[in-house]
Amino acid sequence: MEASAGLVAGSHNRNELVVIRRDGDPTMRTPRHLSGQICHICGDDVGLTTDGELFVACNECAFPICRTCYEYERREGNQVCPQCKTRFKRLKGCARVAGDDEEDDIDDLENEFNFEGRMGGNVQRHLAADRMIHGPINSGLGYDPDLTRAAHPFPNLPLLTNGEMVDDIPPDQHALVPSYMGADGTGGKRIHPLHFTDPSHPVQPRSMDPSKDLAAYGYGSVAWKERMESWKQKQERFHMMKNEKGGKDLDYDEDEPDLPLMDEARQPLSRKLPVSSSQINPYRMIIIIRLVVLGFFFHYRVTHPVNDAFALWLVSVICEIWFAISWILDQFPKWLPIERETYLDRLSLRYEKEGRPSQLCPVDIYVSTVDPLKEPPLVTANTVLSILAVDYPVDKISCYVSDDGAAMLTFEALSETSEFAKKWVPFCKKFSIEPRAPEWYFAQKMDYLKDKVQASFVKERRAMKREYEEFKVRINALVAKAQKVPEEGWTMQDGTLWPGNNVRDHPGMIQVFLGQSGGHDTDGNELPRLVYVSREKRPGFNHHKKAGAMNALVRVSAVLTNAPYMLNLDCDHYINNSKALREAMCFMMDPMLGKRVCYVQFPQRFDGIDRNDRYANRNTVFFDINMKGLDGIQGPIYVGTGCVFRRQALYGINAPKTKKPPTRTCNCLPKWVYCGCCCSGRSKKKTKSKNKSELKKRSLDNNRKGELLALPASEGIEEGTKGVEYESVIPQHKLEKKFGQSPVFVASTLLEDGGTLKSASPASLLKEAIHVISCGYEDKTEWGKEVGWIYGSVTEDILTGFKMHCHGWRSIYCIPPRPAFKGSAPINLSDRLHQVLRWALGSIEIFLSRHCPIWYGYGGGLKWLERLSYINATIYPWTSIPLLAYCTLPAVCLLTGKFITPELSNVASLWFISLFICIFATGILEMRWSGVGIDEWWRNEQFWVIGGVSAHLFAVFQGLLKVLAGVDTNFTVTSKAGDDDEFSELYAFKWTTLLIPPTTLLIINIIGVVAGVSNAINNGYDSWGPLFGKLFFAFWVIVHLYPFLKGLLGRQNRTPTIIIVWSILLASIFSLLWVRVDPFLAKSGGPVLEECGLDCN
Repeated sequence: MEASAGLVAGSHNRNELVVIRRDGDPTMRTPRHLSGQICHICGDDVGLTTDGELFVACNECAFPICRTCYEYERREGNQVCPQCKTRFKRLKGCARVAGDDEEDDIDDLENEFNFEGRMGGNVQRHLAADRMIHGPINSGLGYDPDLTRAAHPFPNLPLLTNGEMVDDIPPDQHALVPSYMGADGTGGKRIHPLHFTDPSHPVQPRSMDPSKDLAAYGYGSVAWKERMESWKQKQERFHMMKNEKGGKDLDYDEDEPDLPLMDEARQPLSRKLPVSSSQINPYRMIIIIRLVVLGFFFHYRVTHPVNDAFALWLVSVICEIWFAISWILDQFPKWLPIERETYLDRLSLRYEKEGRPSQLCPVDIYVSTVDPLKEPPLVTANTVLSILAVDYPVDKISCYVSDDGAAMLTFEALSETSEFAKKWVPFCKKFSIEPRAPEWYFAQKMDYLKDKVQASFVKERRAMKREYEEFKVRINALVAKAQKVPEEGWTMQDGTLWPGNNVRDHPGMIQVFLGQSGGHDTDGNELPRLVYVSREKRPGFNHHKKAGAMNALVRVSAVLTNAPYMLNLDCDHYINNSKALREAMCFMMDPMLGKRVCYVQFPQRFDGIDRNDRYANRNTVFFDINMKGLDGIQGPIYVGTGCVFRRQALYGINAPKTKKPPTRTCNCLPKWVYCGCCCSGRSKKKTKSKNKSELKKRSLDNNRKGELLALPASEGIEEGTKGVEYESVIPQHKLEKKFGQSPVFVASTLLEDGGTLKSASPASLLKEAIHVISCGYEDKTEWGKEVGWIYGSVTEDILTGFKMHCHGWRSIYCIPPRPAFKGSAPINLSDRLHQVLRWALGSIEIFLSRHCPIWYGYGGGLKWLERLSYINATIYPWTSIPLLAYCTLPAVCLLTGKFITPELSNVASLWFISLFICIFATGILEMRWSGVGIDEWWRNEQFWVIGGVSAHLFAVFQGLLKVLAGVDTNFTVTSKAGDDDEFSELYAFKWTTLLIPPTTLLIINIIGVVAGVSNAINNGYDSWGPLFGKLFFAFWVIVHLYPFLKGLLGRQNRTPTIIIVWSILLASIFSLLWVRVDPFLAKSGGPVLEECGLDCN
């Protein structure tokens, strides 16, 4: 994929493809041919061992066979050499298979406990994937044709230890090595495997040299003694470390298999840190006590109605029952909170050996943007720069920027960003600066010389700051120029019209700004790939907004790079911790846990929020309490950004199923029971093996007909997890119906460990990439239904994560010491309410859809506590209706002189007091184990009321209108200018109808307080006792709405007249209505005097 290829635009449906060159025609490079001996089975290069010697599978006859065919024959075949029929022995770097237990002449600690799942799955996926492109291929020598499905077997198979040797035995001490070499010493690797004819040179194994061969494996050799001494020293250090830490650091999970912890590089990459029992046990106890108290409380409330205020009593009881149900749904998913710790040094030891290429998995990073006028290009540029400078191998990173608005401003800004990155990236990596977004780095109010020891740092920092300021000026000039669109539309530098001039009708566009051949920084080092993508849009098609754009990025990246993992970021969320990807890989690449993880979610952290966080923008309670609780069950929900995905999980594939280990037979049972169990086990085993052989035979026959394709899965074993099963075959037409009519993309879905098809040229890949972003590609497929981001809600994030959990996957919540990502949050009241409105509307859409967690996903892999959390995330907007009614009750009680409870007895007072104590105790203990401050907890409680009586209420009605009546109602926002200071946006006021309900509640409760106090003064001392309960009720509402009141008034009492008029009008109507129904009259204790109508005079 060339960076200088220019902008590729086109439409698959219209059979159009235009390449707008930048610097002339690109030079297409052919793949480098590998040298080596040719495999007699598949015709590919035999390859070399990790020690640089020719790979030899059989030490008896040295029959030329590549590692791929050797591994396949040992795992799936007869495990014998095709020529001399000698059983293959396990070579170093290879996983054990059945029958290897009796072999005691191989000392390979590095791969002793390696598993086949990841290796075998990768090979089979490459076999099946390339077969989709080239069709079935036959091979000679009468060998099983199933061995030759691949055009490109990969010699470097990722194992638990990456297929690398850690011993120090020199190459000349290894076992028998054949002296055969090719005619010219080079045997180019063929693109298409052919029938292998008789070799020009016979295979002649050299004679055994006792000084070399026997020394490698002889128990009396010097090399063996050195290795044993080294192993003993490592074991001693390991036991010392375990004893010092009490053995707790090595506990990973109750249901995980034991991992032989031989050295630092083979220990777990992460661990769970449960909350200490001294903190979590009192918390659980108070939850149980609160449940009991709630039961007695509702028993009293239901059995003691208020006859003279029955309506008020009934409304209050209904509201309280709903609040109790909502609390249960929110509380119990927090029953098992945990934290996690990662070991980045172990990750490097395992996958980044010194002097060898990095074995870390590639990652595709997605950045989505729509309107550059609302999402400033400078913000997007900082996000892209932080991605390009991330601490990760550059050849493993690809950044895709989705421009869903097809704006030339975004395209030009990205072009400027790619040029500035050539200077910024080497500066970041040279001095290890944090964060690596230049805007936020230079804005830091800290000592930037801390921990810097290089004398050139100050000079280069000043120069870089000047370069960045010039870069900002260029971006600002582009923004200023874009304010006025020419009548004929935008034109590019070569005079070509910009293809995206019509935002709603334009072809798909792809531009590779930085790549393998055109992306080098000022120091000559390679830069990560940077690709601009704008999907095709045509009238009459439903493009599904952000979810559709993300699915287009999934397909484009699968065709061009196909990394096994993906990170999605909003355009305003930059990478604050350059090691964030490594943090995620500690879970994804962990052999004990990784295969079952669908995504790693990071918490959202924000810049530019006022110190008091008036409107709870940080959302600390959710991210530091709720999400930790979910991580202890099945994992956190997906929140839309800052999430690293497993690509296969997004393809709608079920999670690997773990078999339960066989139970041991008790010695105390009778012999006939033991024999019966054994016989039963043998028969089951025979039946299972028979079924497997029949299935394999059937699949081979179908493969010859070209009807079936191997599914991207290994059979029976997952790396690090025993007994993982996958389906064996899937018809090709079903794959096309599921993923679309792109053979290249469908083939890429079969590669679990990623990688592109080497047989495809860059030009054909770009053409196929244009195809997969065409507007009609998803028609009659499962995109948006079972594959990719799920459609049907504006909060596609919750729905997508929910579907993955229903497939049996689990997610991970990672909170590194330094926040991984940071973004910007709307600190203005109106903008914040509109943000909450969008989230609540998405929840209502999910609730009214078939994906509602109340009735969807049973029988899958969703745990019941996880289901409770999704139910709570779906129904919480409905709480706005009882909340609005409950906040209105204090004013009604004060205006009418009635109350929602009868006069309390001593027992009733006890239940009321106990309930209040439990509520406060729950909050205090929650803050204790989570580390959340009381101010953050209180701000969250306040905004729960503010959002509930405004944004959530509107979301309920808007969702009902949208789903039931098809009416899409939008609430517009009109801005006013703010002050020019740090938090001027906090005091800027923007009119919106969302402000009317909470303002009305404030006014009527204030009127109710005034009326109640006046009534008590008028009626004497006896009226003050009952008044205190009503006043407490009203003050509870006013205190929760206090931040809203401050935002309404602003800094200088600049509340718009329209707000005051509407609120006073509604409050006056409501108050006059109650005065008319129940006027304020002095209550007398004497008899009631009525006029009889007779004239007594």
